[in-house]
This record gives sequence, structure tokens and C-alpha cells, in this order.
Amino acid sequence: MTDSIMSKAATMEIPISSNGDAGTLPEDTSLEEDLQQVMVSGPNLNETSIVSGGYGGATEAIIPTSSIKGPAIHFNPEYLGRRRVSPPRQGHGLHPSNSTPCMSTEEVPRGMAVEKFDIMKKWGINTYKCTKQMISERFGRGQRTMDLELEAQIDFLHDTKRKYEHVLRLARALSTHLYNVVQTQHALGDTFADLSQKSPELQDEFGYNAETQKLLCKNGETLLGAINFFVSGINTLVNKTMEDTLMTVKMYENARLEYDAYRADLEEVSTGPRDAVTLARIEAAQQQYQVHKDKYERLRSDVTIKLKFLEENKVKVMHKQLLLFHNAISAYFAGNQQQLEQTLKQFNVNLKPPGAGKPSWLEEQ
Repeated sequence: MTDSIMSKAATMEIPISSNGDAGTLPEDTSLEEDLQQVMVSGPNLNETSIVSGGYGGATEAIIPTSSIKGPAIHFNPEYLGRRRVSPPRQGHGLHPSNSTPCMSTEEVPRGMAVEKFDIMKKWGINTYKCTKQMISERFGRGQRTMDLELEAQIDFLHDTKRKYEHVLRLARALSTHLYNVVQTQHALGDTFADLSQKSPELQDEFGYNAETQKLLCKNGETLLGAINFFVSGINTLVNKTMEDTLMTVKMYENARLEYDAYRADLEEVSTGPRDAVTLARIEAAQQQYQVHKDKYERLRSDVTIKLKFLEENKVKVMHKQLLLFHNAISAYFAGNQQQLEQTLKQFNVNLKPPGAGKPSWLEEQ
């Protein structure tokens, strides 16, 4: 029945007017009744694809709708309202599938964790090798790389620093004691001056002593400025210049320990059998050995240069400071006030007047 209906539809033409509406033709009621019967008894086109060449046929073919000619077919709106829309299959719908999760938020923490693990692993291996080398050296079983000339210079630097620190402590103690003496002389001079005003019978004697104490106080303040300048110079030399050189020496000693540790590791690996795994370990050990060797040689050169510059700077600074200290002490105990002041001018030592470091009562408000 379907074949006969389709053959009838194929032989009919639907005239189209100028505005796109179908033209009027004499109705074929038999064809319309057959179509309605097919729509009722045939398959549901909303649930199946329209790819059948004949209802129930064995061969399938796509029927182009443009090839069907006949009268307009009217569908029941209630039937269209009962259409069921099937959800698109995954991967074949219009919208892309969200089954693939975004891995960027997971890869970042994972990469950071791997990086930290590698750092900790390298630090652990390096610490183990250095500790093993240090214990071997302590018990006399490990070989130590030594530069006898450089080691002697480093030992001399440590000894020099200890002696200069002792000089610095003594100079600070002298400055403290002299400050107390100056303060005592200042108070004693004020007391003598007050007594000279209140004791007419001893006015001259108290006056002479008051003038002497004031003169000694003034000279003591000048000498105190020279000693403080001496202390400042020694402190800079010991706690900055020498300390900076010793920091480089410490880095050099650590590099020397790492160099010996990786050298011993390379020698230990090289004594094993030469298979594929051992050759790879030897190559890796050779690379690490070369890296630490370059670091050791670079720091050894830095230490040599800094020791040379330190010695030149020490001689220059101490020549100036010792000459200032000698001239100031000699002029003070000789009572030569003019020579004492000339010494401070020669070395550009500026004295602060008493109370200059304290703010006035107006500045404190």
C-alpha cells in the first residue's frame, strides 16, 4: 500500500504561486485517506529516522523530501505535541562533552611537590657524602686536599683576628675609664670653683685647683675623642673587613669538603665492574666531581685575592691609627694642649662638644 501511495505522489505536481503558497488543485480524497492511514498505522517518525526506502523493506535508502510531490499534508497539532525529544548521544550531540577534567589545577601542585622532593633529595645526598668525608678525615682514613701556603695564611688570619679583638677590648676599656676620669675631673673642678666663692680665706687655692681640673678635663675630652676614633677604626677592621674575608674562607672550606667527598665517590665508583649501569654512574659522578672542582678552584682564587687585599688594607689602616694613638697619648701626658689639638686636626678627628648628642628640652617637647 505504501508503494502505491508513493507512486501516486511521485506523479503529482504541486504548483507554487508567486508568493510561495501552494496552488489550488482538485483534491484527491483517496490519496489523502491513504496518507492518513499510513501516518496512523506506520512508524513514528519522531522516534525513528526517515531513512527507509519502504516500510518493512529489506533495503534502506534515504528518501529526499523534495522528490515527494502531491497535495499539502496536514498534521494533527496534538500529535506533534506528544513528540519525544531524545537526548543526544555522548560525542554526537551539538554540545561538546565535559567528560575530560581540567588537569591544570592538579599539575601545578604536583610539579611543585616534585621540585621540592628533588631539592630535598639532592640536599640529602650531598649532606651524606660530606658527613662521610668529614668523619673519614677525623679518623684518618680519608684523603684531604691541602694547599699548604693558603692554609698557613688562613691560620695567620685567625690568629691576627684574635689578637686584634684583644686590642679592641682593651681600647674600649681605656675609653670607658678615661670617660669616668673626665667626668670626675669636671665635677671636681665645679666643686673647687664653688668652694672658692664660699671660702674667702682659701679662695686663691680653690681657684687654682679649679682651673687645673678644668684644663685637664678639656684635654681629657680631646684625648677621649682620639681614643674613640682609634676604637672605631679597629672595630671596622676586625668586625667588617676581617669578618668578610673569613666568610669567604668558610665558603672555601665547605667547597673543599664537597670536592673531596665527590672525588672519593668517583674513585669508589670507578673501582667497580664496568657494566652499563656502572658506566652511567661513573659518568654522573664525573659530572658532579667536575662541578665541585670548578667551585673549589674558584673559591680558592677568591680567598687568595681577599687575603692579599686584607693585608694591604690592614697595614694602611693600622699605620694611621697607631700613629694617631701614639701622638695623642704623648701630647696628653706631656700636658701639651696645642700638640694634642694639632694631632686631631692632622687625622681629621672631629670632636663633639659635651652634651651635643643630647636633644634640648625644646626638641623633646
